[in-house]
Amino acid sequence: MSVAQEAVRHAAPADRARQRAAVARWVRLALLLIFVVVFLIPVYVLLVTSFKPLSEADPGQAWNLPKVWTTEAWSIAWEKLEPGIVNSVLLAVPGSLISAVLGSMNGYVLSKWRFPGADVVFTLFLFGMFIPYQGVMIPLVQLMVNLGVYGGIPGLTLAHVVYGIPICTLIFRNYYVTIPDELIEASRVDGAGMLRTFWSIILPVSGPAFAVVIIWQFTSMWNDFLFAVFLTAPTSWPTTVMLNNIAGAQTVPYSQQMAAAILASVPTMVVYVLLGRFFMRGLMAGALKG
Repeated sequence: MSVAQEAVRHAAPADRARQRAAVARWVRLALLLIFVVVFLIPVYVLLVTSFKPLSEADPGQAWNLPKVWTTEAWSIAWEKLEPGIVNSVLLAVPGSLISAVLGSMNGYVLSKWRFPGADVVFTLFLFGMFIPYQGVMIPLVQLMVNLGVYGGIPGLTLAHVVYGIPICTLIFRNYYVTIPDELIEASRVDGAGMLRTFWSIILPVSGPAFAVVIIWQFTSMWNDFLFAVFLTAPTSWPTTVMLNNIAGAQTVPYSQQMAAAILASVPTMVVYVLLGRFFMRGLMAGALKG
């Protein structure tokens, strides 16, 4: 067999392999495109309907573009939602930051400053993740009344912060486990105590874990409905409760509801866009280490 024939014989399988790889790549891209389209269908319906006048905002015409484009629904939705959005910001921003700080300190102590019974304490923390909201609602209301914080944003923030401590502690503990113990030992040798080590060694590398906790807690607090209904008065209702109350007596204002739904979802999307690049790195930290 000549050299040319030998080269052709070996090149044919390589060409077929490249063709199969190209076909597989195009199939993956097509599937991803289908998933994107399916995911964006509700967004399309929301946007299109929000720009329709009430006479066109009809489920039977959900796919149709507006014959008359108007922002009236957006103006009305913003007017109705504005107090709730302000309350949600006052709830979610400080609440997520406080949760992150408390979770960071708990995770640091449970991962790097071992003490007798640390594993038992950590297990008890985790039990808090499995307590349903409904199971503690009545005693929680009674506790808020006794503390004098029932009906306002501070009491709702307190409830979410306390309820979020278990998951925040778990995320930070798993993240700090990946930090080499030699750094902690070196700081001790240099004379740094617990708080100085936490401030100078641990916090500067905690960005991904803080991003995960802030996204998690911000989303939970912003989207909460059950705690908000039970623990706040109408003047302190957050966005979710106000959104639920946008309804007509005789006809359903679909365009206003769609515009309000988009307005209510924007803050969580902004937070994820700003911090999302840290999310998976922080979430997966500690997954392969005890």
